[in-house]
Amino acid sequence: MLSLVTCGIYGLYWLYCLTEDSNKISNEPNPTSGGMVILLSIVTCNIYLWYWMYKRGEIIDNYNLQRGLPPSSNSIIYLLLSIFGFSIISYCLLQNELNKIARGGI
Repeated sequence: MLSLVTCGIYGLYWLYCLTEDSNKISNEPNPTSGGMVILLSIVTCNIYLWYWMYKRGEIIDNYNLQRGLPPSSNSIIYLLLSIFGFSIISYCLLQNELNKIARGGI
């Protein structure tokens, strides 16, 4: 709702935060920063965002596998929702997974 009230500006901030939080659990040596994800998404008319969504699902799956947990396998769901204009739902699903990780209760 806040994203609608702020004409999408909060959505960009949320994307930044999702990127930074998921970078913390990834094993990538030089992950793409939140600001760069926003810039690349704008420049490529959201094509980079689709790639980013898929990769975030993979990061969550890899994190789960490293801890001996079953993968959530949401990469395709994140991607398809984003392609069809429902990125905010992908954000919510990804936020839910990151919240579970933060609580330690996956």
